[in-house]
Parts: sequence; C-alpha cells; structure tokens
Amino acid sequence: MKDIRRRTRRHFSAEDKIRIVLEGLRYFMPLRFSRMKRFESEEFSADDEFASFDDDIVMMRGRIRKLLTEVSWSENPGSKTRHLVSNVMIDVMPEDTYRVTSAFICYRNRSENQVDIWAGERRDIIRRANTRFGFEISKRTIILDQSTLLANNLSVFF
Repeated sequence: MKDIRRRTRRHFSAEDKIRIVLEGLRYFMPLRFSRMKRFESEEFSADDEFASFDDDIVMMRGRIRKLLTEVSWSENPGSKTRHLVSNVMIDVMPEDTYRVTSAFICYRNRSENQVDIWAGERRDIIRRANTRFGFEISKRTIILDQSTLLANNLSVFF
C-alpha cells in the first residue's frame, strides 16, 4: 500500500511538470476585476499589466527548485492538493500544435485547517514532442472564476 501511495503522489511530480514545458513558455494568470456590464472588456488585466503569474521557463524552474527545499514555508509541511480537469476542448493548429481549453477545480488543504479551492479555465498551447509525455506546453493562461484571492499563497501549479 505504501508503494501505491508513493507512486500516486509522484505520478505527476513538480519535476515532471517542468519537463513538459518548452523553453519559450509563458505561464500567465491575469488579475480579474469585478466590473459593471458596460466595462466587461476591462475584466482582466492586459498582457502587459500586472498579473498573479507572468512566468517564463527560468522563473518556473526557480519556483519548482524552491518548493523542493525545506525552506519553502508555503509548502512545509506539504499541501494535500487535488486537481480535477474537465470540459477539455482541443483545436488542431498547424505544425503538430493544439489549442487546449479545459475547466479545472484545484483543492488544497494545508496544515490543520486551511482549505483553498480555486475554479477556473486553462487555455493551453501544446505541441507534440519526443518527451516522456509526448507533448510540451508552450503557453498556459489561467483564468480564475474569482476576483479576490483568499489563499495565503499561490504555491500550486494550475
């Protein structure tokens, strides 16, 4: 039983996540604002404005290295996290590239009583690649369904 839990927990580890992204990765989560109907076009921060995440491959590697150490207060002790992904839609693009849109719920329990739940949409651009998983992510945009983040930190990967 212990071996099964270890394999399940490590099935898609932080190290695996960094292996499936391209060098030109952009991991982007714009800020979301509650706006009146007439200002709906300004609901999200623009590409060149502040964002919750706007990381490239170097930043992502640094975040993962930090999470794997004991000095990362945000993940020591480690969170219990579950990702549910559904409503996956795939659009074929040229050159073995795909636009993949999906809905997600991310549940996280930290310490004794901290629970965070995020719901939203992921908009990915992926490419076929000769990797363990058969693809690489070149861009991920995360659109959260909430405008105010109540979590103490964002140490999860959506």
